[in-house]
Amino acid sequence: MTTNPAQDIADTVRHALVEDIGGGDRTAALIPETQMSRAHVITREDAVLCGAAWFDEVFRQIDARVRVNWEARDGDAIRREQVLCRINGPARAILTGERTALNFLQTLSGTATAARRYADVVRGTNTVILDTRKTLPGLRRAQKYAVACGGASNHRIGLYDGILIKENHIAAAGSITAAVQAAKTAAPSGVFVEVEVENMGELRDAIAAGAERILLDNFSLEDIRGAVIETRGRAKLEISGGVTFDQVRKIAATGVDFISIGSLTKHLQAVDLSLRFEST
Repeated sequence: MTTNPAQDIADTVRHALVEDIGGGDRTAALIPETQMSRAHVITREDAVLCGAAWFDEVFRQIDARVRVNWEARDGDAIRREQVLCRINGPARAILTGERTALNFLQTLSGTATAARRYADVVRGTNTVILDTRKTLPGLRRAQKYAVACGGASNHRIGLYDGILIKENHIAAAGSITAAVQAAKTAAPSGVFVEVEVENMGELRDAIAAGAERILLDNFSLEDIRGAVIETRGRAKLEISGGVTFDQVRKIAATGVDFISIGSLTKHLQAVDLSLRFEST
């Protein structure tokens, strides 16, 4: 399955505008149709910028006469009170698009900011921070993009581009060995196969079955160290489950390959942004 990023952005924005505008913006209609205005967006806090394409698309769909000139780019570290972009165009269109455009920008910047924080804490190690599928409905690809803007990496996008064998899959298959063998047989070229284990015994079973990537679920720090020794590089190791920010550097120091963090996309703290009209 492939998706055109531009089309995905356009579709996501279209749904958001329908949700907000409905049959029309009754308040913006109070402003003369011919009035042109200038505005700018500032950040009220330090963050990482993300979401410019979604912001631009909001105004493109409302009124193509609106022009947005960016003074920062996605992935940039931004500072409190910094002007991010300047906007020129019909006042009605700017007012109508304001909330939806800011919703995308503050949400994706929040995700990118969280990703940068985690990526920075493992800097200098060989561990990669990954996201998960615990994203906001309808914003999967947008949040995955934001994670990458923040300097972390993407796990599978959805159920279609990777095989992750979890506890219930193993129970249904009958064993880790049976599940891994079935996955290896079924997986097309380019689709990775990973198996989740919950203890050292299951780790040994996964290694014996030929698993190339193993997810250690809710392992203690001591057990993670033991798993790295047990595996001896025969499989890539990923840590997941209950990982807090304070633990990340210690976990990375064990030598694991990946740490997946669901909170990057599900425990969202939007960045405080503001759109302000300028005097004419």
